[in-house]
Amino acid sequence: MIDVRRFRILFIFFAVLPLAGCLFRSRTVERQISTAPLKSATQDELIDYINTQAAKVHSMQATVDIDTSVGGAKKGSITDYQEIRGYVLARKPAMLRMIGLMPIVRNTAFDMVSNGKNFKLWIPTKNRFVEGRNDAETPNAKQPLENLRPQHIYDALLLREIEPEPIEIPTMAKDSEVVAGPKGRQVDQPDYEIDVIRKDPRDGYFLSRKIIFSRTDLLPHRQLVYDEHHNLVTDSRYEGYKDYDGVNFPSQIEIRRPQEEYDIVLHIVKLELNGTLTDDQFELEQPPGAQVIHLDQPQASQMSARGDKVE
Repeated sequence: MIDVRRFRILFIFFAVLPLAGCLFRSRTVERQISTAPLKSATQDELIDYINTQAAKVHSMQATVDIDTSVGGAKKGSITDYQEIRGYVLARKPAMLRMIGLMPIVRNTAFDMVSNGKNFKLWIPTKNRFVEGRNDAETPNAKQPLENLRPQHIYDALLLREIEPEPIEIPTMAKDSEVVAGPKGRQVDQPDYEIDVIRKDPRDGYFLSRKIIFSRTDLLPHRQLVYDEHHNLVTDSRYEGYKDYDGVNFPSQIEIRRPQEEYDIVLHIVKLELNGTLTDDQFELEQPPGAQVIHLDQPQASQMSARGDKVE
């Protein structure tokens, strides 16, 4: 008898529920579309912009403020580091040096350099000197910033030209991106995408990168770089474009590396383009007594400059 009463109560509740408008209310969630004025361009015009701007820059020397965060889903947490002052030198075709300074005291926090194939990284606070190929991974998973490579910074700072076919094949697509709208609301805004398909001598062609142009100013605001296995390796965002001697260059560059789980934001304080940079400005010598890590060698066989095994 008890079960029958429970059944009747449930039956009455669900029968009356549609009539009880005062208990429940539903509303329609509309997709918010940006109302900003949009500009139009063709594929050839966007490609010409990329190639023209890239050809104008041969070197750069910048003073920057650096914000860094490390971590994500893999690590289970995110650590934000205090903003530090830094300096970036770049010279085509692939030379880059980046120096970070400790807050207040302005001692060197890190110094790294690359010639496009190999890199060196000096971390004074840990007395560690890391060197190897750009594609080598650090053996110390507890030191995520040792995965930082100068070439990642270089590729994000200086957008490469799109090479002629058949080396690279560009295609244009129309899409949309989420941007901040009126009163800080998130809205969808149409954009243009240039997909760059690159020839791989072993496996044919693969999507090398996506360059996303805002429709409000027709400037590249994002670049997604992929490896041969279709993995996203670098996600760069560009904001606050300014004119530097006829070159449109962003004043803020965010470089996110999802595989290594670190994020670096460079705020341009001072920028000089196409100045003379000498070879010795891209040299980094091993400090005496430093713990040396050769990433091209087996970890177990590595020794520090003092003869101790690497941890």
